[in-house]
Amino acid sequence: MPSVEIKHMKPKKQYAYSVPSIGAQGVTDSWEECKAIVSGKRDARYKGFKTRQEAEAWLNAGARYEVKVKKENMPGIYFDAGTGRGKGVEISVTDENGADLLAKIVDKEFINEHGKHLLSADKTNNYGELLACKHAIELALREGVKNVFGDSKIIIDYWSKGRIKVEGIAPETRVLAFEVKKLRDAFEAKGGSVHRVSGDDNPADLGFHR
Repeated sequence: MPSVEIKHMKPKKQYAYSVPSIGAQGVTDSWEECKAIVSGKRDARYKGFKTRQEAEAWLNAGARYEVKVKKENMPGIYFDAGTGRGKGVEISVTDENGADLLAKIVDKEFINEHGKHLLSADKTNNYGELLACKHAIELALREGVKNVFGDSKIIIDYWSKGRIKVEGIAPETRVLAFEVKKLRDAFEAKGGSVHRVSGDDNPADLGFHR
């Protein structure tokens, strides 16, 4: 009898959602279902997880983005941006344990009650990621930290290296990209490294990662 190769399917990602205004809370393995529930709801909170247990633990802890599943992260400075609280783009810079660090690099008057910085309404999420990256590298240079981590491919692999197109990109975003490139060049010249991690493994995580 010929051997039969058994293929193991990758577990489906789980999407946790909480929308107090309509009394909806739960976990689904369908992004489309999650999107339909949370779309247009300013108080909606939603996040992707690798397992249902992690998703339920997040909901049981209050569906707060600051609540992380305990993981062993590499020492360094982590950054992210997100719109999960429904008030606009926030940026986050933390250590490997999720402790907020933005107050070390941004005036305290601009730090909200969550330890994050809320940007003006016209800023995009990618602009927020880029600004968070800038602050993370600035802090790493100041404190002699050798590793910076983020989960945005476009920021880490392109924009922070000065690889940014002209069409469709706001001038201030391009200017910021080249500022970050100079900082990254200086950081790497001193032995620093910028790494990409998954959103699930980013202790600075502020948003949703499909």
